[in-house]
Amino acid sequence: QVQLVESGGGLVQAGDSLALSCGASGRTFDNYGVGWFRQAPGKEREFVAVISWSGDSTYYADSVKGRFTISRDNAKNTVYLQMNSLKPEDTAVYYCAARPGIEMVITAHDYDYWGQGTQVTVSS
Repeated sequence: QVQLVESGGGLVQAGDSLALSCGASGRTFDNYGVGWFRQAPGKEREFVAVISWSGDSTYYADSVKGRFTISRDNAKNTVYLQMNSLKPEDTAVYYCAARPGIEMVITAHDYDYWGQGTQVTVSS
């Protein structure tokens, strides 16, 4: 069992930056791929970024590519999402999710563990 806790959300203006963190506890985290997803009001949860268990591989949704960076520090059991040049359409609740194994997965239903989410609001 892995417990995930997101932090770092908040209210910012368009063009600003935010850094989200996803802290893990319960089991060894370095065997898990981790993804970030987001869900805006009235919309389905969508993929944002994923990082492999080793941190060597990453993949991004087109909507955030070049603006967001996912990284991890397995010694600290933490995955990060650095968000730059934020836009109002980035407003959503952001979730991190984990699944064991080496595959990098972008579909939400394939993840086993989820955090409670952190709100990101970007004003225009």
